[in-house]
Amino acid sequence: MNQAPRGLLMHKVAVIVGSLRRESINLRLARALIRLGEKRFDFHLVKLDDVPMYNDDYWADPPASVTRLKADIAAADAVLFVTPEYNRSIPALVKNTVDWGTRPRGQNSWGGKPAAIVGTSQGAIGTAVAQAQLRSILSAVGVILMGLPEVYLTYKPELIDEEFRITDESTAKFLSGFLDKFDAWIKRLKSPAT
Repeated sequence: MNQAPRGLLMHKVAVIVGSLRRESINLRLARALIRLGEKRFDFHLVKLDDVPMYNDDYWADPPASVTRLKADIAAADAVLFVTPEYNRSIPALVKNTVDWGTRPRGQNSWGGKPAAIVGTSQGAIGTAVAQAQLRSILSAVGVILMGLPEVYLTYKPELIDEEFRITDESTAKFLSGFLDKFDAWIKRLKSPAT
């Protein structure tokens, strides 16, 4: 849990990382963003490695991992999706997470939830195709997505150090600006109507 400066309310942000690999570059990016925004956000990496593939039959006796996932989404003020791109699409893990969150019918955990998407790959287009598909899916389930800035980060091994600091000053500045916009997006959507 992060300690907010006195008088500053931190947004609770559930972080969905679309890779289970221990050395995932998207997990490294997520951890770098958590470090970069630790004074502004209360980030929570959502545990996904024990969530089964979606099966409507499970609702008769839902697995603890599924009820935990839905509780993590419900408790968050916003969600940050950090997605790889697999074969010009989103990973099955991301789609499975979205699907579980929409059920059972009438209990959509995503509806009205502010969110943003980022991703990294070693290719020149980052994760642009996967993010475009994920935007379409999330819009269909009621997530309120931040449009800009978009983050299609080309990953290089030296970009993030062992303590999850961004080593390139211009990239750190860009990602800090992204977090500023995300903070403003959440505030805008969470503030009471006047």
